[in-house]
Amino acid sequence: MAPRKVIITCAVTGSVHTPSMSPYLPVTPDQIAADAIAAAEAGASILHLHARDPKDGRPTADPDVFMQFLPRIKQATDAVINITTGGSSLMTLDQRLEAPLRAEPEMCSLNMGSMNFALFPMLDKPRAWRHEWEPKLLEATRDTIFKNTFADMEGVLERLGKGCGTRFEFECYDVGHLYSLAHFRDRGLVSGPLFIQFVLGILGGIGADPDNLIHMKRIADKLFGDSYQFSVLAAGRNQMPLISIAAAMGGNVRVGLEDSLYDGRQLAKSNADQVRRIRGILDGLSLEVATSAEARDMLALKGGDRVAF
Repeated sequence: MAPRKVIITCAVTGSVHTPSMSPYLPVTPDQIAADAIAAAEAGASILHLHARDPKDGRPTADPDVFMQFLPRIKQATDAVINITTGGSSLMTLDQRLEAPLRAEPEMCSLNMGSMNFALFPMLDKPRAWRHEWEPKLLEATRDTIFKNTFADMEGVLERLGKGCGTRFEFECYDVGHLYSLAHFRDRGLVSGPLFIQFVLGILGGIGADPDNLIHMKRIADKLFGDSYQFSVLAAGRNQMPLISIAAAMGGNVRVGLEDSLYDGRQLAKSNADQVRRIRGILDGLSLEVATSAEARDMLALKGGDRVAF
C-alpha cells in the first residue's frame, strides 16, 4: 500500500489581518506573487489567494488586481491555485465571484453558510495603525454578517462548479456547515472526492481545541464516509498545534499568513517560513508531502492547463 500523502495548502494573505499587524504581510501584487511562489517552492501544493488594494492593503475583490499576480504564480509554479469566494464580509456575493469567474481556477474556497465572522477582538491589542481603514474594518465585524445563504451557495456551485469546472475547498466553520454540505451532496450538486476544510478558532464559529477537531472529524465521517479528504486550519496561536494533530489523524493541513502571523514565537517573515515549519513536523511524523500533481489526482482537479489566465 502506497504511503499516505499530506496536502499542504498555503493561504498567502487573506482578509483577516491588516498591514499594521505585521510588516511581512503581503499586500501588493508583487509581494503576493513572490510569497506565493516561495511557499510553493517550500512545499505547498495548493495556494489559497485573496487580493489587496496595492495602495493601502485593504481587501479587494477587483479582478484586475488578481490578474496582476495570478498569471505570474502560474508561470513560476505548478501549484494548484485556489481563489477565495469569501473575500470579506463587507463584499457582496457578486463582487466576491468576479475574479473567480474571470480566472476559472482549478479550485475555489466556498464557505458553507452565513455566520458572524467577528474580528473586532483584535482591536483589544494596542497598536499604531498605519491606515484609517484598519480599525474601522475590524469594528465593522461587530455588527455585520458574512452572508452565504443556500441560494448563494447554489449559485456558486452552478456558476463556478458546473460552469467553469472548478472544484471547491468547502470551508466548514461549525458542525452545521457539514450538514449543509451533505444536503448539497444529497441533491447531487456536489460530488466526491470532497475537500473539506475544518476552520477552527474564528469568533462566531467552532472553537480551536482538540475536542472540537475530533468532533468535526467524527461528524464528517458519519456524513461522508470515505468520500472526502479533510484539511484543518486553526486561527492564530492554535495553528501549528491543531494542524499537527490533524496530520496525525489522517488529514491535510493549511498554513499561511491569512490564518496566523507567527512562526513559533516570532512573526513569520514569509509564508514559506510556515510551510517549512509544518514540513518539519510532517517529516517527524514520518508523513510524506503531496506534490501538486498528487494533490490534483487526490482531489480530481481539472488541471492547470484548463484555467483562463
